Amino acid sequence: MAKITIKDKDSFVVEDGTRLILAIKDHGVDILHRCGGYAKCTTCRVDVADGEPTKMTEAELEKLQGQGDVGEYRLSCQISCDHDMTVEPLMTLSNTDLDDAGSRPEDDITPEPVWTEKPD
Repeated sequence: MAKITIKDKDSFVVEDGTRLILAIKDHGVDILHRCGGYAKCTTCRVDVADGEPTKMTEAELEKLQGQGDVGEYRLSCQISCDHDMTVEPLMTLSNTDLDDAGSRPEDDITPEPVWTEKPD
């Protein structure tokens, strides 16, 4: 079980392997996920204040590199909860003028994850 803490809010426990985007969403945070969790839009971005994973999917790395954002934030749709983390969702319905968070992401990371080490 992994303990997820929403920065400056509360903590909750999720099953190992739960997608971080779903852990956050199912806990009642209105985090955005406009592409449905496919590492295409970056609206599910989070700041990982503590416990940042040392691995990432190639899809996340490619998207962040393409935007010049490696090291700035992580994509919660591409993170599997397997250890304790403190995160801050950066884009929510509450802090945007959007009227829809996006379609619910699948239970498993999409696209099929190919794992790589997170660059320093």
